[in-house]
Amino acid sequence: MVVGLLWVVALLNYMDRQMLSTMRASMAADITDLESTIMFGKVMAAFMWIYGFCSPISGIVADRVNRKWLIVVSLIVWSTVTLLLGYATTFEQVYWLRAVMGVSEALYIPAALSLIADYFTGKQLSLAIGIHMTGLYMGQAVGGFGAFVAEQLSWQQTFHWFGIIGIVYAFILVAFLFEKRTNEPASDLAKEQLPLKGTIIQGLKGIRSSLGILLGNIAFWTILFFFSSCSIPGWSTKNWLPELFASSLDISMVAAGPIATITIAVSSFIGVMIGGPMADNWSRRNLKGRIYTSAIGLAMMIPALILMGFGASIIAAVGAGLLFGLGYGLFDANNMPILCQFVSARNRGTAYGLMNMCGLFIGAFATDFLGSLAADGRMGLGFAMMAGALLLAVILQLCILRPTTLNKEDAASKAEFELQ
Repeated sequence: MVVGLLWVVALLNYMDRQMLSTMRASMAADITDLESTIMFGKVMAAFMWIYGFCSPISGIVADRVNRKWLIVVSLIVWSTVTLLLGYATTFEQVYWLRAVMGVSEALYIPAALSLIADYFTGKQLSLAIGIHMTGLYMGQAVGGFGAFVAEQLSWQQTFHWFGIIGIVYAFILVAFLFEKRTNEPASDLAKEQLPLKGTIIQGLKGIRSSLGILLGNIAFWTILFFFSSCSIPGWSTKNWLPELFASSLDISMVAAGPIATITIAVSSFIGVMIGGPMADNWSRRNLKGRIYTSAIGLAMMIPALILMGFGASIIAAVGAGLLFGLGYGLFDANNMPILCQFVSARNRGTAYGLMNMCGLFIGAFATDFLGSLAADGRMGLGFAMMAGALLLAVILQLCILRPTTLNKEDAASKAEFELQ
């Protein structure tokens, strides 16, 4: 029941952020600034910059408050923003509403995943997390129909209805979703042990210690690099691929949106379902099994990006989308498992927060850059250029990462936890 409830939230999370990428033409008729691909790129990047800044903080917040209410409030806020986008009449209003959406949506994923983890243990946890991830992919696919819905109604009504659906669903969560903690929140533990001033000092020392350990670990830098390298095409396909297909194939956005989003979403789902079991089985025979699986995924994305950039037919577009999504799924299923081989449990939240932040920042830069190339009709070249970064990531991944265990644990931290 928990996974089912959160699956819908995950769908709304990605759908509300994705559908804007397919609705530029409809909105530009009323908001002329959006006719410029450069200005539209700034709107898309605003979400990513804010989302990136909030990513390291969101995990800390999720550990210290009631996650049910954090999820409910987050959903209400981004759904209200979606509703208000339907009333926007200027570029500035769209820009700032998109930025607020970045804050609210960043709070969801850490809270949702940690809540699922407290409800499921052992073998069921991977299945539960995997099912939840399919909600994100489905939201991305449904968001691709934004232009179609806008054509049937209007872009204003499209935002209105999707926003209202999210707000109504939040009340369903209030009634049926419940918090569950396997341990006391970190904030409660700190209150029992130290006064407020001591708690703050200890918290700052802990953050500094975690950052020192991570930044002194060359394996973490390698993981950070290949995660960020994959984030460039990952975010670029979400934000610009419908626009690229519409221009390179000379088709309407109504057709280009679903082609770009559905092919990648469906194949990513298949890739995740294949990549998880494949990596688990391979790693039992070879400690680098998960790394090899991830590298295969990255390698598959290289020709897909080149085909996206220079392909000029529906077959090439669909083939590129399917190949990219399948490779991305293999990669996406193994990010956290690879991180667990090199980073102890006490620092993984901080590590993933840094990875997500860097991935979003470089993705925002790429979104702006592609907007500039689109103005000159060279967006396809930008997609092809991303293949070079992925090739370097594969080489570093295979040469530098040499795990000695499937699950690196900090013995001192484990002993301290058991003592508490």
